Amino acid sequence: MTELTCDEFLGGKLRLWQPKVGYRAGVDPLLLAASLPVQSGQTVLDIGCGIGTAGFAVMARESGVAVTGIEVQPSYAELARRNVVETGFEMEVVEADFSSRPLQLRERAFDHVIANPPYFDRKASIGGPDGGRERAMGEDTPLAAWVAYAAKRVKPKGYVTFIHRVERLPELLAAMTETLGSIQVLPLTPRIGRESQLFLVRGRKGGRAAFRLHAGLLVHEGTDHAGDRENYTPLFRQVLKDGAALPFPA
Repeated sequence: MTELTCDEFLGGKLRLWQPKVGYRAGVDPLLLAASLPVQSGQTVLDIGCGIGTAGFAVMARESGVAVTGIEVQPSYAELARRNVVETGFEMEVVEADFSSRPLQLRERAFDHVIANPPYFDRKASIGGPDGGRERAMGEDTPLAAWVAYAAKRVKPKGYVTFIHRVERLPELLAAMTETLGSIQVLPLTPRIGRESQLFLVRGRKGGRAAFRLHAGLLVHEGTDHAGDRENYTPLFRQVLKDGAALPFPA
């Protein structure tokens, strides 16, 4: 069996098992979870949930939320189920390829659908040696298919939220405008004077508001990484350590 580590997230509010080698959850699913305007009693579907990081982070911030995760890799789905048991949070884990439209979810709709899809288009990049990490980071299913499935599974007036890399923004916007409205983009700027590398994007099913491009949020203090310390801005320290919400107005 692959060697595992049990790592702390949200300042120790979550302890999750994940592979020591391969794809390991970072801050991206935490930021995705923190951006949701979620309320108690609502439902969330996480497409490509991995070990369940985003879903658990949502439940750690807001009680009374029902989360379902769908994950194609059996080893990661197994870890997500183990994390369900050990965290005490009730998350449904569906082991399936969403592109096959699994029967368990076919007739269901959710208030929020979220995704942290593979970042890299392997038509323009080289894959990695670890199979689990490569499946998580290298695009196998087109980005437009992720959006189409998310739009299918979200309720009318519900929200679809993705986190992705800036170079994929035109492609993601083109896909979202086919099925969603009221689209908003929130750039995440790593440091003062640096270009944004990641962004959050949200669309609403049946939304009619004009497109909005928000001012970028600064992740780290200073212009350069100084030493072996995190140096997050106060906002991102609250989000990543205390489980605070990320300001992304609905």
